Amino acid sequence: MNYKEFLNDDIFSVIAQAAAEMNVPTYVIGGYVRDMILKRKEPKDIDVVCVGSGIELAQKVSSLLPNHPKVQFFKNFGTAMLRCEDWEVEFVGARKESYDRSSRKPVVENGTLEDDQNRRDFTINALALSLNKEDFGELLDPFGGMDDLRSKLIRTPLDADITYSDDPLRMMRAIRFATQLGFVIFTPSFDAIKRNKERIEIISFERITDELNKIMLCPRPSVGLSLLEKSGLLEKILPEVSALKGTKEKDGQSHKNNFTHTLEVVDNISKNTDSLFLRYAALLHDIGKMPTRAWDERIGWTFHAHEFVGGAKMVPKVFKRLRLPLGAELKYVQKMVIMSSRPRSVADEGVTDSAVRRLLFDAGTDINDLMTLCEADITTKIPGKKEQILKNFSFVRSRLAEVEERDRLAAWQPPVSGDVIMNTFGISPCETVGIIKDAIRDAILDGVIPNEYTPAFDFMIKKGAELGFYPKK
Repeated sequence: MNYKEFLNDDIFSVIAQAAAEMNVPTYVIGGYVRDMILKRKEPKDIDVVCVGSGIELAQKVSSLLPNHPKVQFFKNFGTAMLRCEDWEVEFVGARKESYDRSSRKPVVENGTLEDDQNRRDFTINALALSLNKEDFGELLDPFGGMDDLRSKLIRTPLDADITYSDDPLRMMRAIRFATQLGFVIFTPSFDAIKRNKERIEIISFERITDELNKIMLCPRPSVGLSLLEKSGLLEKILPEVSALKGTKEKDGQSHKNNFTHTLEVVDNISKNTDSLFLRYAALLHDIGKMPTRAWDERIGWTFHAHEFVGGAKMVPKVFKRLRLPLGAELKYVQKMVIMSSRPRSVADEGVTDSAVRRLLFDAGTDINDLMTLCEADITTKIPGKKEQILKNFSFVRSRLAEVEERDRLAAWQPPVSGDVIMNTFGISPCETVGIIKDAIRDAILDGVIPNEYTPAFDFMIKKGAELGFYPKK
């Protein structure tokens, strides 16, 4: 089977010319071949394998290209990479690998193309196209990868237990590809993931999280999250989310399965945002429920303050474990989780000006993201209930827009600063300054005074007098 049409770009002609001049058999392998056959968006990453030195081939290709792009060397791995126009091309010499159980880093030695295809993670990633003159464009498919593409199957080329034990990150990759491509993991292969789940412990969380992030950015992250849970990997990576599965019953009352609910929320929000961290907020919004679950004889199951427990205490632990950013991104997800029930409360309490102002003030410029999260959180199956709640949220959104236009609270800064308070009363930084600032803030949020300097200044004078402070002369 020949696929010359996949190799029409000039970059392939140059690589083929370099390989011919060096008399080195050379092939395009892996993701580029897979994605072109699947007619996915044309990939811009090319993996090239040669039966020889990948570094020397990269240097030769660079010498033949206009402007001689710089070659980056990774001598420890025997690879090289160069960028040409929109293409990023990685070169490697064909090799065979052997592994030690304590590490996913293999012992590498030179090998044949067959050796190199044997070490590939999945049959669909072992597909190769020849760049050699005698059979340019010919497909080399030793493991039935084309059949697996047609069957939408993720399968390892060799024994799955060995493949996953040698490099346990491949278990995450199997689930990620199944989620991205809409494929099914071959049952014996998935069973091998379950048997080898403990091996994930030798993988760094940076690598694990890189795959998890790709799963989270898929159109339906629930597919991958569900596979992670069924395989036993989720408990190793995100025990807080794994703990949400199942229900508990007492006196004939049970609460909803919060794991199933969370998967729905993540899929719902993924229809409306590509933001990785808003999706993480959806994934983590209920993790405080299991630690706070309690039985109340009057009202049944309760989860009091689960948003605060989840956001303030548990989200930072998750971010540290997954090596996610601990700066603005962490604070953003914490805020989303802690505030995840606030819009519902505002809707239930009548959408008063005061409640809307406080919601705007606390959410700030993230108010739209918060509303998107809350709307995604509505997964009830009771006829008419979801529509009514979303209608209520639509009213909250309209009131938020009205109040924001009038009071400018989303990016709010107090009209009277701490410096003004100290200069007016002739005092140094102290608790009194904070008390007066908080009083001004509350007066604005409660609608006692408008969000303007003069009314705020006058209110400051009045509040200062109540506390025994008067403007200095």
